[in-house]
Amino acid sequence: MSRKPRAPLSRREVLKSAALAGVGATAFGAGTPAGAAPRPPEPAAVGESVASMRFVPRSLVRVGLVGCGGRGQSLLRDLLGIDKTVVRALCDVVPERIAEARQLVERRGQPGPATFAEGDHAFEELCARDDLDVVYIATPWRWHVEMAVSAMKAGKHAFVEVPAATTVEDCWNLVDTSETTRRHCVMLENCCYGYNELLVLNMARAGFFGDLSHAEAAYIHDLRKLLFEDEGEGLWRRAEHMGRDGNLYPTHGLGPVASYLDINRGDVFERLVSMSSMERSLSAYREANVPKDSSKQAETYSCGDMNTTLIKTARGRTVLLQHDVVTPRPYSRINHLSGTKGAFRDYPPRLFQDGQAEHQWGTIEPWKAKFEHRLWTRLAKLASEGGHGGMDYVMSWRLMQCVREGLVPDMDVYDAAAWSAPAPLSEESVRRGNMPVAFPDFTRGRWKEPRRGFDVA
Repeated sequence: MSRKPRAPLSRREVLKSAALAGVGATAFGAGTPAGAAPRPPEPAAVGESVASMRFVPRSLVRVGLVGCGGRGQSLLRDLLGIDKTVVRALCDVVPERIAEARQLVERRGQPGPATFAEGDHAFEELCARDDLDVVYIATPWRWHVEMAVSAMKAGKHAFVEVPAATTVEDCWNLVDTSETTRRHCVMLENCCYGYNELLVLNMARAGFFGDLSHAEAAYIHDLRKLLFEDEGEGLWRRAEHMGRDGNLYPTHGLGPVASYLDINRGDVFERLVSMSSMERSLSAYREANVPKDSSKQAETYSCGDMNTTLIKTARGRTVLLQHDVVTPRPYSRINHLSGTKGAFRDYPPRLFQDGQAEHQWGTIEPWKAKFEHRLWTRLAKLASEGGHGGMDYVMSWRLMQCVREGLVPDMDVYDAAAWSAPAPLSEESVRRGNMPVAFPDFTRGRWKEPRRGFDVA
């Protein structure tokens, strides 16, 4: 059910590799008026829930960004387009990336932010500043936990990119640290803010699909070319396929369906079973596209082409979760939900209602006016230039709103842990010959207390 944490790459390796395609993240501090130093964390006992903890309202959100590569700069552009948000500090070990990010900030009319680039742990200096409320963590996976913990212990709220953690131990580390520091740790699962995902969430809550019994989610994305590049994610992400075999990247598909099913808010993941196919596609791509004298030819890949995981919840629902980033297939997160009155399935989006005259999928168009989420009604025009079809901007705008207005975030550290944990748990199940593996209850039993996110006035 857990595995021994591995030694992380050096921060220089990590942030260099993220220079063009780093993974993004945000963190928000709260509790003081704009311009004042953040209050230090008030220690609490591990186990004191942060599930319904509000941000302390503030008039201005002050942001620090760790990782100024492609993903980090994309998120930075979104933040710079949000009112009452300022970027005060940048951190990266690649000077050119810091310079590019600094120029972005200055072109928006904000003062030049402080920069940190010396040494693997320069991010600790950024986190320790007294003029930050938010730390965006835009780095490869293995640095997420260390950076998020550093931010929280320094009195800031940590908003970290996906996956938040890659081991069960680190999932608990995030939960324990959030509870003791009274600082939020929110994983930046942008897919939860997609147009279709929020539309379906509204429909599910309105009872459109009846009693929900099953959902399907995936990350199916042909990344073979990216994995073999000599920059960005190619410098580190391929290595994940060498020593691991399971669902390495579960959150994009799982986050939205977990929201539909009220996971951690009336239901909880209870156990899973996982199996992987043989590994063929990554090796075949290398043989066909990588020079024969390249050192990459000596690599051995452990991760099967397709991992399929089944999750059972305490209320008896099932979730099918898949991962495939190495075969030539069109992109899909599946995004399927079914209940006693109907079903939805994405890629392309379609609906079926019980009692339809023709037993075939129908369009979602007639239902958009009734069930479109208020975030998209309000932000569609502003989001149109944002990343990933606008969901990135909607996510960051909503997070900033929660901080400014003192709201409870839509996603919290228990979600970050639960949505990330299928990675190490699927690895454990595969190692044990596809045996069932128990799912930790990161809420410590509080999942039975109903509460809701994504409610926007």
